Amino acid sequence: MAFEPPRRLVRALGETAPDGDEWLEKLPEAVEQAVALRELTVERVQVPGGRSSVVLLVRRTDDTPAVLKLAPRRARPESEAAALAHWGGLGAVQVLEADGAAGVLLLERLHPEVSVRSLPEAKALLEAAGTLRRLWVPPPKEHVFETVAERTGRQAAAMARAAGDAEVAPLVAAAVAAREELLAAPPEPQLLHGTFRQSKVLAGERMPWLAVGPDPVVGDCAFDLARLVRDRVEDLIASPSGASITRRRIKRLAESLEVDQERLRGWTLFRAVESGIRARRVGRPRDAELLLEFAGWV
Repeated sequence: MAFEPPRRLVRALGETAPDGDEWLEKLPEAVEQAVALRELTVERVQVPGGRSSVVLLVRRTDDTPAVLKLAPRRARPESEAAALAHWGGLGAVQVLEADGAAGVLLLERLHPEVSVRSLPEAKALLEAAGTLRRLWVPPPKEHVFETVAERTGRQAAAMARAAGDAEVAPLVAAAVAAREELLAAPPEPQLLHGTFRQSKVLAGERMPWLAVGPDPVVGDCAFDLARLVRDRVEDLIASPSGASITRRRIKRLAESLEVDQERLRGWTLFRAVESGIRARRVGRPRDAELLLEFAGWV
């Protein structure tokens, strides 16, 4: 089959592997092998697709619609497969077949063109929060997942390299201090989606809305919810009352999901600053500007 990786994926991988990426070079062959092995019929590649994987809409031999997903090792496909298996379809897409070591997942077909983000903002937040609540469950006793402390430790170390920049140093210092305080007395750890936002919740047949694309992590629920707080950040920044809307959103989400409001505020600050600094580092100045302005409101 003729195959060309989506431009968004190529661009995103180029940010982290500017000298070329072996996985991307071998991707056409890997797609062909994955399709042939499972005797799938390819309908089309999902475009624009994600920033860390390629998704194809396919049909199985019995004509059942499905999704074939291929991801590089850096995207932790084994961890994604393990989390989806643990959730067992409750709140998240179901796994039909997984080869985590090869980075290949065969998933139930949802409606990729209909995400929660397509709803009016208030309704979108409500539906997204309800979906996220279903994912917060105790992790398996002997799990393979990264912890919030481990993930944010790597991120804080990367952020520290920007501490010499007077323009962002106060925000970096505040974010790192917030992380240290939050980790000093963490609540009971739960299995978290890890990269949850409105666009990660798609319309389904079994349930109205189901989460996709986790980068699972174990820890404080407020860490998971923090990414949802800044959804549609471009709209928040454009609004003359964006700062007050942000504070109300933190309060409303914390109350509706029974999460400590100060913990949610702290993780919202850390995650926004971390994303903003990373955007600066990989050459996305507009994204960095939006995220760091948002962080200043938190």
